[in-house]
Amino acid sequence: MPIIYLSPSTQENNLYVSGGTEEEWMNRLADAMVPYLTAAGIRYTRNTPEMTAASSIRASNAGSYDLHLALHSNAAPEGQYGQVRGVLVFYYPGSVQGQRAANLVANGLKTIYPLPNLVRAEPTTSIGEVRRVRAPSVFLELGYHDNPDDAAWVKNNLDAIARSIVLSLTEFFGLPFLEPQAPRPAVVDVSWGYLNIRDKPDTRSAVIARAYDGARLTALNQWEGWYVVRFDNVVGWASGDFITLL
Repeated sequence: MPIIYLSPSTQENNLYVSGGTEEEWMNRLADAMVPYLTAAGIRYTRNTPEMTAASSIRASNAGSYDLHLALHSNAAPEGQYGQVRGVLVFYYPGSVQGQRAANLVANGLKTIYPLPNLVRAEPTTSIGEVRRVRAPSVFLELGYHDNPDDAAWVKNNLDAIARSIVLSLTEFFGLPFLEPQAPRPAVVDVSWGYLNIRDKPDTRSAVIARAYDGARLTALNQWEGWYVVRFDNVVGWASGDFITLL
């Protein structure tokens, strides 16, 4: 299953014009993303507010991630405070997967941002979390926190933004998008052998774990005869024909 490094802003001194900080609101957005990530079976490691951009980069590079996703909001340059709007989605030039992910995220956000012509994906070499991470990187600037309308858009649409981003991630990883459901305890029910837990809901996809008859697992979601399951520390897909919900 894919795994991302989720890096909401740690910039506690960047103030929203209507109250709160960039760090606070981007962490709230990350919180809103978690149920959608879990529903889709996308694993994640997340930084903490006590970290910095530099330590987030080190943590990302210390793992093996399929995507580095940084959540930020922007600020207008001096002399234009409160006058600029728009959403920027940055990727590293030459990164095919980074550009593909950035374009998918930007296209999704165009459907919910009130000025879709101001949403665009752009290459950059000036941002550390784009330039210095090993994984393909997407760095989001979700509106301008010094603009009252953009600040209000972020605050009033956390769930919609979270849903849009994760929907784009499922397209990027080739997974179905699923609405969050309450996890259910379940048990493996096979007459012989074991249940294969796979990378995707497809009998041709890679087997990432095996669970024997009677093994307990958690069903996180369901799609077309498959369950997203958590088994020990593994999250994957398993055929619903061999799972009994408790």
